Order: sequence, then structure tokens, then C-alpha cells
Amino acid sequence: MKKTKQRKRVFSVLERADSPLSAMDIYKQIEKDDSSFWLSTVYRILELFANEGLVVKTTVMGNNMTLYELNRNKHRHYAVCVNCRKVVEMDNCPMEKFIPEFAESDFRVLGHKVEMYGYCKECDAKISKRHE
Repeated sequence: MKKTKQRKRVFSVLERADSPLSAMDIYKQIEKDDSSFWLSTVYRILELFANEGLVVKTTVMGNNMTLYELNRNKHRHYAVCVNCRKVVEMDNCPMEKFIPEFAESDFRVLGHKVEMYGYCKECDAKISKRHE
């Protein structure tokens, strides 16, 4: 894969990120410095990176939101705020304790998806204030 200026910019944003980003998040960070960058370019680069195994593409909230992060070969799960769309990484995998049970039932688990959503601390506080 050729290392173009645009691909390097997208990769750099993903490299600095401490949580998964949407294509729009990536675009907004790049667009601050380069107004000639297009959102469609970000999507094309992310698809290329996903096909090459450089990024992990995750859909959350019933496929309403697609997030991207560098493939660090680490198993992760996230909780997403339904109000502000903040993404919070879960410290451990809640499914790990169930996988051996499947093996006992003669079922080999290849993968799984845990989707958690709700309100982050800040949004929950705002919503609680409105209901007082």
C-alpha cells in the first residue's frame, strides 16, 4: 500500500486517539489544518485501512455509528453515550467467563460482540437536573 500524504494524516489521527473515532471525528481533526481534505476521502482511506488490517471497524448502537481504531491486536469492548456519543472503553471483557461454558456444550466460539449504551456521567447529570 502506497503511503500518501492523506493516508499518513488519517493514520496519525488514529495513532493519537485514546478511543475509537468516527470518520467525522477524524475529518474534523484533519480539516482544522487542511480545508482541502474531504470527508469522502477519509471514508475511502478508512475502508482501505480496514481491508489491509490496519484498523478495526466497529459498528455500535444498532449499526447507527461506525467507529475506527488502529488494530493493536487487543480485544476491546466499549460503552457509548446515546446523548453525546462519547465512547468509553470497558476494562475487561464480560464474555470471557462464558466462553468455557460454550466449549463444554461442544460449541467453539469464534468471536462475539458486546454492545453497551446509556448515558455518560456528564449527560446523566444534565438529564437528572431536568427531571428535578
